[in-house]
Amino acid sequence: MSNQDLINVGKISGVFGVKGWVKVFSYTEPRENILSYKHWLLKKGSQDNSVKVISGQLQGKNVVAQIEGVTDRDQALFLMGWEVYITHEQLPALAKGEYYWTDLIGLDVENLEGVQLGKVESLFETGANDILLVKGERERALPFIKGQTVISIDVVERKIIVDWDADF
Repeated sequence: MSNQDLINVGKISGVFGVKGWVKVFSYTEPRENILSYKHWLLKKGSQDNSVKVISGQLQGKNVVAQIEGVTDRDQALFLMGWEVYITHEQLPALAKGEYYWTDLIGLDVENLEGVQLGKVESLFETGANDILLVKGERERALPFIKGQTVISIDVVERKIIVDWDADF
């Protein structure tokens, strides 16, 4: 399995209690969605470890999880700092016209005049709308507004067409 097939969904940030539960800083929205994935690949440096999530819950503002085979605080402490990954196949199917952000990373971005603006480096939320961070000869932050700024997305062709002036 290549790293491109993996999606980083969180990080083990601490321990919870004495029975081996871990605190997880989740990148999913809502944050407890990380618990819907019962198989995680944990990575730290060059090490990786496939684990099964037995149980989990929201605990205040934290997500806590019980991992199979981790039964005491010392074992849980060992997992602190490990990144949590899932495979793309674990994601729920989407309706037509919907995309996971991870599928948009690396797509070519060109404007209506055919000018190449660069590739999608990342996406982030601002509250008003999401932003596409595009890196080419320079960096651009484009509002991710389908039908206005974002005209079309073709994941198969790996291209996004935007209504955006190349000089802006």
